[in-house]
Amino acid sequence: MDAAVKDVTSTNLGEVMGDIGERARKSADMLANATPDAKTRALIAMADDIRAREGEILSANAKDMAVAEGKGRPAAFLDRLKLTPDRIEAMAKGLEDIAALDDPVGDVIASWERPNGLKIERVRTPLGVIGIIYESRPNVTADAGGLCLKSGNAVILRGGSESMHSANAIHACLVEGLRSAGLPEDAIQVVPTADRDAVGELLKGLNGTVDVIVPRGGKSLVGRVQTEARVPVFAHLEGICHIYVHADADLGMAKEIVVNAKMRRTGICGAAECLLVDRACASTHLKPLVEALLDADCEVRGDEDTQAVDARVEPAVDDDWGKEYLDAIIAVKVVDGIDAAIAHIAHHGSSHTDSIITDNDAAAQKFLARVNSAIVLHNASTQFADGGEFGMGAEIGIATGKMHARGPVGVEQLTSFKYVVRGAGQTRSG
Repeated sequence: MDAAVKDVTSTNLGEVMGDIGERARKSADMLANATPDAKTRALIAMADDIRAREGEILSANAKDMAVAEGKGRPAAFLDRLKLTPDRIEAMAKGLEDIAALDDPVGDVIASWERPNGLKIERVRTPLGVIGIIYESRPNVTADAGGLCLKSGNAVILRGGSESMHSANAIHACLVEGLRSAGLPEDAIQVVPTADRDAVGELLKGLNGTVDVIVPRGGKSLVGRVQTEARVPVFAHLEGICHIYVHADADLGMAKEIVVNAKMRRTGICGAAECLLVDRACASTHLKPLVEALLDADCEVRGDEDTQAVDARVEPAVDDDWGKEYLDAIIAVKVVDGIDAAIAHIAHHGSSHTDSIITDNDAAAQKFLARVNSAIVLHNASTQFADGGEFGMGAEIGIATGKMHARGPVGVEQLTSFKYVVRGAGQTRSG
């Protein structure tokens, strides 16, 4: 990795990035016609190599952690960056799960016959070359590489500067898997420099070789991508996730879900950032819910009603509504019914993931129908906002836009389609 970085300078960056794009395009053309068996063998080999090189990956990650800690990065950042044996095993298992999925390329989505005898099929095809820009999550290297391979796409990965040692160690395993299956090694490439200008080159499309950009990171990264990109973008905005405890919520269930949604892993985009409690059940539910969070070492920032139930609650300010903490902090507010909860989410949310807790089916259906987020849940933790939990094997991210892909971006979302039309000599008159 270090040698590769040294070979890239500000004067030759455009040339280096252009070459990466050209090699990715050639690989994409080959992958589009690769057999499902070859892709499956590559994915299994990648998983095996990740397990075999666990020590090397942990050693590389330790270098990244030392640099990040030296820079005083916050705990949530360090948690996203850190690899453990369990997380490495999860990466390997994720690749095996992707390998076990049905191959989407060539899948006939729909078919019909016209009165003139033309037979029409809508068939899944790869997108081509995908550029993925991510920050401190080294596991994205494996997830994105595996998903793009399965869907027949070449991928150019640009991870954060703090995760470069980890990303390169994981990437070496992916390349070995491609090599063992006889697939082009350039199908999965890592940008070999931390220079921020490399991101700019990628956003320009590398001379027309990049078909789509997927950003996975904080608000500033996504904002830059959406502003500068000259190719289509799968938007992945902040995870400002809400849990609304309805008047008819079971208190025991609500406590378990709320604590899990906030505290299981505070640094992921599916972590709950705001708790809304219906005024109709506040007298019985608010205090136990707040105490459960505080006892789990979560800082609670609340409105006046919430402050009144426990002296440990910090006063919430306007910025707390609609804030992605990615930490053991949550905003809590009492709302006047389901319409007020839906309105609060519409105004302060990020269209990512929102959940209602209730035993009232009519209320649940109203919430699920009217909250226009990529993922809406009933009586379940927001931490399930994950492609693996959806049975997709893994995900590149949660797309919060409304075009093409929405929610967890897995293998099917990384395909487009074409129309295959079969005739028997028909011509069009008139």
